[in-house]
Amino acid sequence: MSQLNDPYVLTKDKIKNPPTTFRERLKFLGPSFILSASIVGSGELIATTTLGAKAGFITFWVIIVSCLVKVAVQLEFGKHTILTGETAMQAFNNLPGPRFGKAKWSVWAVLGVMLVKLLQVGGIVGGVAIILNIAVPQASVSLFCILIAIVVALMVYRGYYNFIEKFSLIMISFFTLFTFAALYFLNYTPFQISWESIWSGLQLDLPKTAVAVALGAFGITGVGGDEIIHYNYWCLEKGYASYTGKKDDSEAWKNRASGWIRVMKLDAIIAMLVYTSVTAAFYLLGAAVLHAQGKVPEGFAMIETLSAMYTESLGPYAKIAFLVGSFITLFSTLFAALAAWTRQLSDIFGQLGWINFSDLNLRKKTVAISAWVIPLLWALTFIFIKLPVLMVITGGIVGSLLLFLVVFAVINFRYRRLHPSFIPSIAYDLILWLSICSIIGVGALGIIKIFN
Repeated sequence: MSQLNDPYVLTKDKIKNPPTTFRERLKFLGPSFILSASIVGSGELIATTTLGAKAGFITFWVIIVSCLVKVAVQLEFGKHTILTGETAMQAFNNLPGPRFGKAKWSVWAVLGVMLVKLLQVGGIVGGVAIILNIAVPQASVSLFCILIAIVVALMVYRGYYNFIEKFSLIMISFFTLFTFAALYFLNYTPFQISWESIWSGLQLDLPKTAVAVALGAFGITGVGGDEIIHYNYWCLEKGYASYTGKKDDSEAWKNRASGWIRVMKLDAIIAMLVYTSVTAAFYLLGAAVLHAQGKVPEGFAMIETLSAMYTESLGPYAKIAFLVGSFITLFSTLFAALAAWTRQLSDIFGQLGWINFSDLNLRKKTVAISAWVIPLLWALTFIFIKLPVLMVITGGIVGSLLLFLVVFAVINFRYRRLHPSFIPSIAYDLILWLSICSIIGVGALGIIKIFN
């Protein structure tokens, strides 16, 4: 296949001048849709509501902080992608530290995290299967797990970016509208949320009993470590790096890079606004309805428990709508996660020397095979463990640890590899370091409290 069709190869014939107006920039958004579809699944529907159910309103601040503080790290990662054209694992393979075989420790670490995160996405597969089992009890949850794996594999194995982007946008629109409707109609029930309750959740308090769930939620909600890494692939496939072209230090290249970085920043900020709003809505539903009733989503009863958030505000008939909405919400995560995992795994294999990542045909074949193998592993993980909430929270905690590695990479990008023409202002650096310190601080606090 021609290099012209390969978004990971930068050639002169792909160069495009960036849009200059806000309206024109909107036409080039897209990575944020896929990122939001991935984020607003497991984190919001399962981890966020579980935290709200366990802790009530008191840890609302954790959710807000987790969504807001990580975007600066994401922006720095996206900037590095545009300026270098490197894939995520190519960038990680250039980090300081020992090399084992052909790959650096950081690449091996990401592979190890992916293996543990089979639990998290396996829990989401289980959640979708439970929903389908409620609708069609004649078929077992295990059977639905396998069917879901097959369906999501069929949708992703060809790997077309445009389809992934558009389908993600459709799913985001649906579950966003549904969740805000449920939150609005809560005003007409005994579970109406007062401003005093919301204020109580913004006092930076963190009860020890809620630490594990809070740490998991911090790792999953907002843009997590894996989503920041995945953002690299979507920025590349959208064309931001290709449109910029290879670094040649010319004024034209610098101007193009600056313009496409502005587009990327707008894309990332819109994603942040979407997932922060929806995350907050999910948390408030869990805190208002489930915590008040002493219900915590657990095991196979997870979906039945979560449906109370909607039936209490929209009435008993809302359960059907909830099942449809939660199916789409969770399925969006599976869909977006599989699309990203196939690319990341192929990238890792390339850095390990197991495949030639530069060979477009071989890379597409690896993506296609991975699209079948990975979801079947997710399904089998759930079939054997059968604890969806625990599986998702465990994945979230590992995601928090992955954020430490992402932060290390971003510091390296900023202070070791950033082009001199793109050194940011002191104000930007302060925001970046606020993001970095928040990630390290919350993660370290959570780990200390868990083991004390």
